[in-house]
Amino acid sequence: MAAGSKRVKRDKIPLRGSSKPAYSRNYSGPFRKTPDRLLGMGLIRFYQLTLSSFIGNSCRHIPTCSEYGYESVARHGLWAGGWMTLFRVARCGPGGTSGLDPVPEMLEGRYHWWMPWRYFRLGQKAA
Repeated sequence: MAAGSKRVKRDKIPLRGSSKPAYSRNYSGPFRKTPDRLLGMGLIRFYQLTLSSFIGNSCRHIPTCSEYGYESVARHGLWAGGWMTLFRVARCGPGGTSGLDPVPEMLEGRYHWWMPWRYFRLGQKAA
């Protein structure tokens, strides 16, 4: 491990039919289980189980873009989490950012549903 890098702690969840905890890559904290969140999380999980293996593990961020999307939709809903995920994937391309980029636990008051372009600033590094 490189100097200054930190390990990302994985959430422990028990497997079905087993009391032994397993590590989950996706967010397993508390969130409101509304239909839009469950739909968004289901689509991301479907991508992780099917298409992700064809693309490969080439994300430049920690957590990966699909893990980020899963957590952002779970915490902030499909609209805000979807925009945050879209802008995160855009930052992952050539010339984009890299490194640790966690999902914010709470959004500031300046983030409104009618101004989705403001979500782009969430992952930018301070100058």
